[in-house]
Amino acid sequence: MAVEPLYQRFERILARSIHAGRLEPGTVLLEGPLAEMFGSSRAPVRQALAALRSANLISRFEGRGHIVGSRRAGIRRVSVSAAMLDVEPQARELRKSFAWEKIYEAVERAIIHRSAFGRFRVNEVELARHHRVSRGVARDVLTRIEGLGMLEKDERQRWTIVPLDRDRLVNLYELREHLEPAALRHALPSLAPAWLCELRHRLASQIAVYPRVSAKALDDLEFDLHVRCLAPGPNRELLAALAKTRCVLTLSKHVLGVEIDVPQSDPFMEEHLRVVEAMVRGDAHGAAALLHEHLQSSRPKVIERLERFRRGFTPAHIPYIG
Repeated sequence: MAVEPLYQRFERILARSIHAGRLEPGTVLLEGPLAEMFGSSRAPVRQALAALRSANLISRFEGRGHIVGSRRAGIRRVSVSAAMLDVEPQARELRKSFAWEKIYEAVERAIIHRSAFGRFRVNEVELARHHRVSRGVARDVLTRIEGLGMLEKDERQRWTIVPLDRDRLVNLYELREHLEPAALRHALPSLAPAWLCELRHRLASQIAVYPRVSAKALDDLEFDLHVRCLAPGPNRELLAALAKTRCVLTLSKHVLGVEIDVPQSDPFMEEHLRVVEAMVRGDAHGAAALLHEHLQSSRPKVIERLERFRRGFTPAHIPYIG
């Protein structure tokens, strides 16, 4: 089960409402009222607005907040309603999503860190007690992490961490090298050219400042190419198989630029850029071939990163892992 960050859901809802004309040009969007409507904190709303601004769907203006469209549109100070965003049928699900998302990152980080050191039990009851959430929320978090290939249930239906060692990394990369290029070929016809151009621009911007790139920016770039670009593909079985390899991306997310310094020189972003440029040209087979090359070159670097992490990191005691 792929985990879509809450801010991406908010971004989709707002973008859909803008494209449908329910949010007219000049409409003022404020973090606070939107967060209240979605039943979340302001942080994911702020991220969603930043993404919409990058896509030129909204703009900053002299007052507080953002406006739909460009500043030339004029300002419409109207109350943004749930009906305008078409979120009323989704409100309960959005609030449920926020409940698990409040603790998801901390649990994901603890589990991926411990996976580098072997197989461990995860106690669902202790997890709920530790984070002061219901057992249902704890189970929801663990089920989502299971979908990324980081957890499984043993013969007694107890949660266990799947070890992430060198041999498993090799196997996961072999699977990715077979499946990701095919998924990319299938997905390319459904990817919006404007979005691909925006992705190319963001890549070029990060290349220009490398290695002064944040861990979040690195993770976003990886997620763009290896998850978002593949997501529109019609073969859901293929995508479900790939979801089980996502622990590789999760390892980098919580290690690179966090526990291990970003390398002073690494061509991975240039490799991403070549794949995206082929996609912008509509060259599906060329993009797939370049993606395959990128995965082959990434494998030894990720293995070396895992070994460095194992040598230099001591996992903290966590009450629900033992």
